Amino acid sequence: MNTLEDARAWGFVGFKTVAALKKEVDCIPQTKGVYLVLRKEISFPEFAEVGRGGFFKGKDPNVDITVLKNNWVTGTNILYIGMTGSSLRRRIKQYMQFGEGKPVGHRGGCYIWQMEDCDRLIICWKELAEELPGEYETMLIRSFKDSHDGRRPFANRNK
Repeated sequence: MNTLEDARAWGFVGFKTVAALKKEVDCIPQTKGVYLVLRKEISFPEFAEVGRGGFFKGKDPNVDITVLKNNWVTGTNILYIGMTGSSLRRRIKQYMQFGEGKPVGHRGGCYIWQMEDCDRLIICWKELAEELPGEYETMLIRSFKDSHDGRRPFANRNK
């Protein structure tokens, strides 16, 4: 998986900007599943020294811009692959609250919040009835890595 079109082909839905989802969070289902953070542009982004991420348990979520540049994966729209075993709505809402500077326990994908265009990023999701979200997320990340010389999506720091 590499593009917005690939995500649609894999059955992802939603495709709302972060800015839009702040107002329309109720459109996200309350079921388990996986979600993606995407960027329409594949050009190199601008990064902020200090991002918007919340200081959960007092820990600074910001990293040096060199770290962000070194983790950037060129030629893809996919920036982050996440999952939840309970509610997509709750997990994505937590993710966005973290990006509003709230001390929420969602450090996964925190590099996103140091991107200057983070409000224009796109979030989509896929409900999973039978599959286990953790296994599906691992499979998606493995597929991404297979297409990108072993590199994880930009904001995935594990797996």
